[in-house]
Amino acid sequence: MSIKTVGLTSAFALIASGALADMNFNRIASFGTYLNNGDMSGEESSAEIISATPDGMMLVYSDSPLEVIGMIDISDPANPQPAGTIALDGEPTAVSVLGGTVFVGINTSESYTEPSGHLAHYVLETGELAADCDLGGQPDSTAVAPDGSFVTVAIENERDEDLGDGRVGQMPGGYVAIIPLDGNGMMQCDAMVMADVTGLADVAPEDPEPEFVDVSAAGEIAVTLQENNHIVILGSDGSVVSHFSAGAVTLEGVDTEEEGALRFTDTLTDVPREPDAIQWIDNDHVVIANEGDMDGGSRGFTVFRKDGTEVYESGLAFEYAVAEIGHYPEDRSGNKGVEPEGMEFAVIDGTPMVFLLSERGSVVGVYDMTDPASPVLTQLLPSGIGPEGAVAIPERNLFVVANEVDLIEDGGARSHVMIFEYAEGAAQYPMLTSAGLEEDGMPVGWGANSGMVAGEGSTLYFVNDSFYGMQPSIFEVDVSQTPARITDVIRIEREGAPAQLMDLEGITRDGDGNFYVASEGRLDRGILHAIYHVTAEGEIAATIPFPKEIMAVERRWAAEGITLVGDTLWVAIQREFDDDPENHVKVLAYNLETEEWGAVHYPKEDPETGWVGLSEIVAHGDHVYFIERDNQIADRAAIKQITRVSAGQMVPAPLGEALPVVEKEVVRDLIPDLMQLNGYVMDKVEGLAIFQDGSAWVSTDNDGVDDHSGETLFFSIGQL
Repeated sequence: MSIKTVGLTSAFALIASGALADMNFNRIASFGTYLNNGDMSGEESSAEIISATPDGMMLVYSDSPLEVIGMIDISDPANPQPAGTIALDGEPTAVSVLGGTVFVGINTSESYTEPSGHLAHYVLETGELAADCDLGGQPDSTAVAPDGSFVTVAIENERDEDLGDGRVGQMPGGYVAIIPLDGNGMMQCDAMVMADVTGLADVAPEDPEPEFVDVSAAGEIAVTLQENNHIVILGSDGSVVSHFSAGAVTLEGVDTEEEGALRFTDTLTDVPREPDAIQWIDNDHVVIANEGDMDGGSRGFTVFRKDGTEVYESGLAFEYAVAEIGHYPEDRSGNKGVEPEGMEFAVIDGTPMVFLLSERGSVVGVYDMTDPASPVLTQLLPSGIGPEGAVAIPERNLFVVANEVDLIEDGGARSHVMIFEYAEGAAQYPMLTSAGLEEDGMPVGWGANSGMVAGEGSTLYFVNDSFYGMQPSIFEVDVSQTPARITDVIRIEREGAPAQLMDLEGITRDGDGNFYVASEGRLDRGILHAIYHVTAEGEIAATIPFPKEIMAVERRWAAEGITLVGDTLWVAIQREFDDDPENHVKVLAYNLETEEWGAVHYPKEDPETGWVGLSEIVAHGDHVYFIERDNQIADRAAIKQITRVSAGQMVPAPLGEALPVVEKEVVRDLIPDLMQLNGYVMDKVEGLAIFQDGSAWVSTDNDGVDDHSGETLFFSIGQL
């Protein structure tokens, strides 16, 4: 089943215009929070809420796992340096910088029923505790008034989600603390106001759970009561200026099933917004991030006047834009989708901007808010895994996002702080988009890119792997556009129904307009080691299972690429089978005329850490090219390379006999290419396509945004 491109969607038009604009945000640096932890570098750390000093030269973030606040010197923002940590006596929930000091909300609660916490005030240069106020409850968000006259804290007193089906209310209820500051910026704890926000919400009015606070230039405090689906505007004295329900929306064309496919076909009726972050746009308008909690999450954002008048509702536009750049988290379809949570507002280069953080999509939407009733999506930025907090530094044209997820225990990416600069030049991300392509009137999402093959002109094809096991597909890409654009998708079918039990890892053309695809077997899941002949319309015309000689020694790390040379299909096997010598893998050969199997041995690098395997094979000219990579990420990555073997060496021996060992030549170290966007080195570089003129394109696999930043690198390396 083939889906053709229709007219450009608004999202694509925005991405395209952003790419061509004079000014854009591009990432200039990434900082791993573990760099601040000295001897604790092997322990979990996390950058959550982040703030900046007034001169914009120092970042300060909360690190809950280590119970510290961390500091980063960004006097050279392209080369951030660790500036140390300050140890705390509990879990930091938020930070707000004022001058050379920082206010830190610290949770010391021993139980949900006996919440406690305090607001500590530290001198950044010395780490000295300048003051400390007992808050009488569990703090969440903090904010300082723009004029420095007070600091405010959302006292959430969060509920125990294991009790009462996780419902509010559960006592004690929360409130908003407002602490005046003297002329030197010191807290006047004795004058603290505990603003009462009970009795306001329609949902559990007796148990408000303030989540996020922000202070306007006029000194008014906007507060979200997330679980209560309510918004409160307070005066600086704690009086209620206004309050209103965050309301609900009906979503039509949403993916609600976590079934290994991206299908935006369902409807959710009257979904409570349940906002997390809130930001003032001006003294009359606020914007909320509709993350959801108990019953809702409308997957976007909403603008209100402070009197509760709804000005703008994004609906599913943000979610669709995220899906079109490959960041849609399919494993969250049944819950909150892209899960917008954090938010920042700033006026940069004269333009009011909202930065909307997708916690699960790991991407930041940048919106021009010149007209609060008509926000314009200008860019989508790759954030790192789980963006939690953000800060803009308008005086330096900088935007910074803190990513809380640290996957050290799983050998994955660490928590990072990522720095973007607004400057002249084209937007570098996304590198690939499906914007403009629709399937039954809905956007086409994608991800988990694997094998690739060049087509005619500027067209190449790639397949997705088993993360989308209910939707195996071949994607057609036009690489002449910037960003490269997916222009068609071919859904693979068996007898007219979506094919299942496939793990597509390689693709090649058959010379007649059709394809051969390689499926990596996983016998414990019923997935066959096989080659499939697929028509241009997506129908499986023939299945070529691996022979018994291979099945007797197979392991799950099998086919990772396929290419056609004459009448022979060559299949790269990722890692050793039972009968392979150490650091040698088979490259299988299948003769389409004789139906005979054979193989050669490919010598892999010997890694110091983890394992090394093959991820792709492409025949071009007098050589056969491979991607050889380790399974390491970020600064642990050592082997990400393109190699080649002369075609004359590719003479297979029959299976069961001694296999010839080919000699390889390294032709490109891909690690510098994988750092081109100033992030960290991605683990899975899996796709290589070489056009007739020798120009080559490379792609990475984003694992379907599962324990991954979702970032897909898709780039040309010129001619090999």
